[in-house]
Amino acid sequence: MKTNTCKICRRTGQKLFLKGEKCYSAKCPLIRKPYPPGQKKKKKGRSFSEYGKELMEKQKIRNWYGVSERQFKKYIKDILSKKGKVEDASLDLIQKLEKRLDNVVFRLGFASSTTQGRQIISHSHFLVNGRTVNIPSYQVKKGDIISLKEGKRKKEFFKKVLLTMKKVNLPSWLEIDKEKVTAKVIGEPSLNDSEIPVKISSVFEFYSR
Repeated sequence: MKTNTCKICRRTGQKLFLKGEKCYSAKCPLIRKPYPPGQKKKKKGRSFSEYGKELMEKQKIRNWYGVSERQFKKYIKDILSKKGKVEDASLDLIQKLEKRLDNVVFRLGFASSTTQGRQIISHSHFLVNGRTVNIPSYQVKKGDIISLKEGKRKKEFFKKVLLTMKKVNLPSWLEIDKEKVTAKVIGEPSLNDSEIPVKISSVFEFYSR
């Protein structure tokens, strides 16, 4: 069954920008109904257990990047097995999530959300270093060149996208040549590159139980 992404935002109580332009408009359900789905109004003094707080933080970041529970848990376990300490692992997690190709395509302005990014990557619209990559979870690395296939630029969807890309604020680790419609990974993501207000240490605590 398909998940209603707007309900995810209402459940966490924060905009996760999962529906692209709709999230910036007055039509955003979180603006019209700023309380969890299933409630007629927001309860005052709503409190969570420590486990509940950690779960909420985990759900925020997982849904923000559009990662499945299975994939997200694998990221966490891999990082903890190498780092051992929660406080040393936050940057590694952000870098893994930020460097996913679906997030990169979103960051570059080719997609209005990571969900849309996954769709257009799956349809083989992009090249990485001149080779077709249709795996949304593909990890880019410093020096990689990401480009839109020449033939895809004539599609109506991308014609509109290329007109709006000038408004995109790129993170410092990416650069783009809007004339050639190519981008390059020039650095590594930092913790500041993740715009979601999440206490990342709580996410690791959740999986360390």
